Amino acid sequence: MILKNQIEWALHCCSLLAAVPDGCYLPTKALAEFHGVPKEYLSKALQALSQAGVIEGTLGPTGGYRLARRPSEITFLDIVEAVEGKASTFACTEIRKANPCLPSKTKTSKTCAVARVMWKADAAWRESLKSTRLSDLAQMIAEDVPPEVLAKSAEWVAARS
Repeated sequence: MILKNQIEWALHCCSLLAAVPDGCYLPTKALAEFHGVPKEYLSKALQALSQAGVIEGTLGPTGGYRLARRPSEITFLDIVEAVEGKASTFACTEIRKANPCLPSKTKTSKTCAVARVMWKADAAWRESLKSTRLSDLAQMIAEDVPPEVLAKSAEWVAARS
């Protein structure tokens, strides 16, 4: 399974928006610049996040985006579903019914075994994303990124908010 680039962008942007000072917004241009991604494509992901209530935006010279809720209230699943939708990552088209060895007009009573396995995997994946909050990511980043880089990043965000 390959998710859209926008998922990665949305997760990173939400992480960065968690550092935006209260009452401030970070412009799309700054989010795109910080991550080195095209502003036009990033805008689509940000709009989806805004429509889903994960982030909120405002227009004008001081406009931009900020989180709509505390990082501890936003899960990875919230972000992924805002951009990708809530549909399963697997769609069974019942190709098993094309089996030339099946007697004609055979009715299948059970759900496709392949579909059952894939839907179970999808549910487990979603549960994992649901159990990881944006605040958990902040903790991981704090462990992975040198303190001086974190401080510079926070200054960069504050200067553009």
